Amino acid sequence: MLISKENRKAIYESLFKEGVVVAKKDFNAAKHPDIPVRNLEVIKAMQSLTSRGLVKTQFSWQYYYYTLTNEGIDYLREYLHLPSEIVPATFKKTARPAGVRPGRPGK
Repeated sequence: MLISKENRKAIYESLFKEGVVVAKKDFNAAKHPDIPVRNLEVIKAMQSLTSRGLVKTQFSWQYYYYTLTNEGIDYLREYLHLPSEIVPATFKKTARPAGVRPGRPGK
């Protein structure tokens, strides 16, 4: 399937920003809910990345779940011309508040 460069870039940017993409198995949907392109284009672009081993695919309850792999991160960094300091949201560490650990009382 031919996907315009602008649409492919929008799909890849969204994938790199979040680290995951969810797409409903609806090939006739006019738009993807999160990305301003057709749902079919998102599914086919992710299918292409899956065949190259850059994305892992999980299918459940009529939804495709695409997860970025380490090789995919490197590929998208090169494709989107991003520095190595920028990482997807799924790879960021969340800061835990420093406080007292929950434990047994009296010890």
